[in-house]
Amino acid sequence: MTFGSPEWFLLIPAFLFIGWFWKSLRLWSPLRLLLVLLAAFGLADPKINVQEDALDLFVLLDRSDSTEDLVDKNLAEWKRLIEDGKPSHRDKAYYFNYGAEVADTELDDVSFTGSRKLTRTGLALSHVTALTKENRPSRVLVFTDGFATEPLHEAAEQLEARGIPVDFRLIREETLDDFRVSRLELPERVQAGEPFLLAATVRGSSDTDVNLILRRGDQTLTETKVKLVNGVGRAEFTDRISRSGAFQYEAEVVVGSDSPFKDAHPGNNKASRWIEIAGGPRVLLATKYTDDPVAKVLSSLDFTVDVVTNPADLKPGRLTGARAVIFNNIPAFEVPVEFLEALDFFVREQAGGFLMAGGKQSFGSGGYFKSPIDALLPVSMELKTEHRKLAVALAIVLDRSGSMSVEVGGGMAKMDLANNGAADAIGLLGPMDQVTVLAVDSAPETIIPLTDVRGNVGKLQARARSVKSTGGGIYVYEGLKGAWDELKKSKAGTRHVILFSDACDSEEPGDYKRLLATMKKEGCTVSVIGMGHKTDVDAKLLEDIAKLGDGRIFFADRPMDIPKIFAQETVTIARSAFIEDPVGALPTGRWAEVSPKPLEWLPEVDGYNLSYLREDATHSLVSKDEYVAPLVAQARRGLGRSAAVSFPLGGEFSQRIRDWKGYGDFVQTMTRWLMGMDLPPGIGLKHRLDGTRLTLDLLYDPEQWSQKLSLMPPKLRLLETGPGEAPYDVPWKRIAPGHFSVTKDLDEGSIVRGAIQVGEHALPFGPVTVGSSVEWAFEPERLADLRTVSAQTGGRELLNLEDAWLRPPNRQDVSLRIWIALAMLVFLVTEALMTRTGWKLPLPSMPNFAPREKVAKPIKVKAPKPEPVFAKKEDDKPVVTAETTEEDSSERRSRYQRAKDRK
Repeated sequence: MTFGSPEWFLLIPAFLFIGWFWKSLRLWSPLRLLLVLLAAFGLADPKINVQEDALDLFVLLDRSDSTEDLVDKNLAEWKRLIEDGKPSHRDKAYYFNYGAEVADTELDDVSFTGSRKLTRTGLALSHVTALTKENRPSRVLVFTDGFATEPLHEAAEQLEARGIPVDFRLIREETLDDFRVSRLELPERVQAGEPFLLAATVRGSSDTDVNLILRRGDQTLTETKVKLVNGVGRAEFTDRISRSGAFQYEAEVVVGSDSPFKDAHPGNNKASRWIEIAGGPRVLLATKYTDDPVAKVLSSLDFTVDVVTNPADLKPGRLTGARAVIFNNIPAFEVPVEFLEALDFFVREQAGGFLMAGGKQSFGSGGYFKSPIDALLPVSMELKTEHRKLAVALAIVLDRSGSMSVEVGGGMAKMDLANNGAADAIGLLGPMDQVTVLAVDSAPETIIPLTDVRGNVGKLQARARSVKSTGGGIYVYEGLKGAWDELKKSKAGTRHVILFSDACDSEEPGDYKRLLATMKKEGCTVSVIGMGHKTDVDAKLLEDIAKLGDGRIFFADRPMDIPKIFAQETVTIARSAFIEDPVGALPTGRWAEVSPKPLEWLPEVDGYNLSYLREDATHSLVSKDEYVAPLVAQARRGLGRSAAVSFPLGGEFSQRIRDWKGYGDFVQTMTRWLMGMDLPPGIGLKHRLDGTRLTLDLLYDPEQWSQKLSLMPPKLRLLETGPGEAPYDVPWKRIAPGHFSVTKDLDEGSIVRGAIQVGEHALPFGPVTVGSSVEWAFEPERLADLRTVSAQTGGRELLNLEDAWLRPPNRQDVSLRIWIALAMLVFLVTEALMTRTGWKLPLPSMPNFAPREKVAKPIKVKAPKPEPVFAKKEDDKPVVTAETTEEDSSERRSRYQRAKDRK
């Protein structure tokens, strides 16, 4: 027996001492003395060590895609064997399904409804570890194919610390014919122009030759044959990239059609990785000018300029290593949506800079109103009604063919999204504008005839949302003709048609070329929104209509983007305002916020995009016309910076600007301000991806950074690429002085970017890509990890399921406090009853130790010696005899006894 707090035994002498001096407490009575002893004993926390005779068995069932239906086929038999081997009713079995998440299941198994795209064995082990009871022995049995998609070492440490063994049963059926790219190796980061090595490892179930294709982005670099020996083959390549940025490599294995072997799992035939090409401070310049003067100025000043002349090439990976991004008169519809969405995180969280320069394809004229980067800009593109120069007549032609009835999620069909797009477009028109809406299948139906928007926005939007898909195809010519018939009635200065049609089902174009020529001659333009991809069967027809109609072409491969495209195109037509006349420029004195060096401003500009300064921004230059509009404006956005130069920096309407002597100084100073402050030395970031687990290590010099980090702890912000995704924080774990670390489990196929924020500085990283075939990688190292974890925790590879109930050595210290408390309660109640009722314990009789009465022995008086006989005198006293003495002694005893009884 052991005691948790033996110091409480000191209470016993203390209470005995108190009871000695305060006898009224009666602490020396048997029951109260026993209560004192029990109280001290209970407070000392006595424990006895006993052997547990029960076991909790946690059974984990791998329900990932790679195990296919093996669990469903064998689960009933497994459960029967496990139940038959149960030693007693005190033993319990708990069953859990797992894939990408963990789900509890009853003994009567239900179908697993979670994601099967990952095998999160580590998560499942950690989950059941948290459920185990400390006072009961536990054991884990895993039914799996052994190929987890995450490391297991963290879960193994938790299980080992708790003394919980992990047994496993391999259930994967070996597929004879399966070939896969098990690994693509390349460095995470190299310098621009530095050669580097790529290695692809191919595994297969047969020794044969397979084709391997290596791509960088959309470009195929090489195709080669890889010979498999003992099921493994390896191919190595070298590459060199001269410009900085992030680039994606992809390796794909292809089994030829003439091969005698078939590939059972095509899902694991590809692997992809990103590499960062580092360089000096880099500026990403997106421009439509073939000889952009901005690129010339920055290049001459030793900036690393990454010029992109085709906006469609802008990918989020191009932001890696960039310090600033400049849009020089490029339209929004040509920039991929994912890049526009990535800019917000780049600026606010990764401390990047963004500048938009003016032109007829920029700001509102370029369709950036209500775009993903609208809120980044220091100016608002919402034009005031009194500044609208011309009214707009807009015709919207909606495809309502049978394909539009397909549901896209959330209870919505493609037709509903098109209707919402038309309603949003109406909401962006001004009171002086006009609108008409037509629905087309084999013939056009006028839903809204040409109507003034003034005061009718709500009613017109409700009617636009009432279009229903009626089946059949769409007759493109009929739709365009119906729209032109309505627009011919309008006297508006701008007449425009938005044609929404399925790129796979656009029929009966008729003589559309002649019709479009007539419309263009009358000043009417046509833009097209194609539902589908550029590669669809009718995509070329839609592209030709937009080209001949002097408009724009959009392809909505994601149905949820349809309303945004409608809004973007409407803004381009109705909310654009480019002032083409020269206008004077007036400095405001706020340039000092950008640079302490004064700048000699140009007196006037050739033209500019009309916009309005936001409340949280400042302007350095304004127009001298009636609008007093910002020509140069800047603002802080999170950790980054944003600027708007409303006049063109190149091309049309830029002659005065390019002739300005301060042009180069202005561009250079603004670019350096956008780049922000350089990161101080002594701190760095390393990241690695292991399966689906991302590990980040922040390393710093404690002497330089400890005090700074104690005042401003580093904050990690991550963003997973996807529609509607928002940045989120991940807490750090301090490993040692100078070292923070964090791990994050990612989803299959996700692309992650992030930044470590330290005060006003940021250490950006990414994109990091989790392969889309992680579940099918079947890397032997994963199976070895499972065996290691099992051995480390004292587990086994279990072949006979009836042996699953082997109890691990588990002795527990059981506290006796509850029993002592119950005993105290019984004695306390008994003592209270005795005090109230006067009842006494029936104790056995004890010997009477009262003093006995002493009986006086008779005094023996010796006979007096004979005296001589004299004559007797008359006054002699009587002689006292023995009888007299005895009588007197008896009388004294009687008086003594009476006095004693009175007491």
